[in-house]
Order: sequence, then C-alpha cells, then structure tokens
Amino acid sequence: MSDSLPYRPAAVLEVWCELQCPDCRSALDDLRALRARYGDRLELRLRHFPLEKHKHAFAAAQAAEEALEQGQGWPYVEAVLDQVEELDRKGESFLVEVARRLGLDAEEFDTALIDGRHTLIVDADQAEGKAIGVTGTPTYVIDGERLDGGKSQEGLRRRIEEIADRLLAEQTA
Repeated sequence: MSDSLPYRPAAVLEVWCELQCPDCRSALDDLRALRARYGDRLELRLRHFPLEKHKHAFAAAQAAEEALEQGQGWPYVEAVLDQVEELDRKGESFLVEVARRLGLDAEEFDTALIDGRHTLIVDADQAEGKAIGVTGTPTYVIDGERLDGGKSQEGLRRRIEEIADRLLAEQTA
C-alpha cells in the first residue's frame, strides 16, 4: 500500500443522531462499546437528523459540526447527550457552555450558531436521511443496511458487530 493513499477504515457506521433525543443518549453505551472493540477499524460517522419536536435539536446539530471542525466532535456529542435535560432547559447557552468546558473556542461556537455556517450540512444530512427512510433517531447505516434504534436498542449492537466483523474479515481475506 502506498503512503500517499488516504487511510480508509475497514467499515463505516453512519449514526443518524439528534442531540436532544433521550434514545440517542441511551445508545451512547453501545457506541462506546463499539469504539472500544474496533478502535479505528470502524469509523463512527455522525449524521444529523434533528426532530421538529425538540426545539434545540437543529442548533445542537450545528454546534456538533462546529465541534467536529475544532477536532472534538464525538467528545462534544457525548457531553451534550449525557446532559440532554440541560439542553432542554438552557437551550443554546448550554451548547456554548459545553464547548467552553471541553476547551473549545466557545466564542466561535456562539458565532457559528448566529451565522448559521453549518446549516447546509445539517439540512443535507436531514434530506439524505429522509431519502433513505430515516424516520427517527438513533438510526444506523452500515454496509447499506439501515437499523432503526428509536423504538428499541435491543440487539442492534450485536447486528452492527456481525456486519462489522464480516466487513473486516472480507478486507483481510
């Protein structure tokens, strides 16, 4: 393999998520377990699907994109999901507060939420999600298979592991 080729993970798990969603918070344990089991062989790719019933979800998705840009995407997502009640209560000020706590540029977060620089990414994710049949969060897509986790997380991690194991085995074969 040439050094000039970009690194590609063996498998990609798209995680359609909404940061004001209690079910997405419940899914964190599974995501952490997958990350521990596979490391960088399984890329967890955050995709946004803010639901209209949560009034701070769209802003939270934009904030997550700013965190990704500042190199702390998943730590930020986990910090917000771990305190979803605070987001419900405090709104956008909580999003900036989390950024500050993680050592990110909080002023840049505030500016990003005001100028809407990440709106197109969030809109594109949401449109793509609707196009592939995402109706709630969390929803996972791995190797073209959509797994809906909004109703129950039961068995989802096991199914994701089965697909990831197959993809990894195919890569080494």
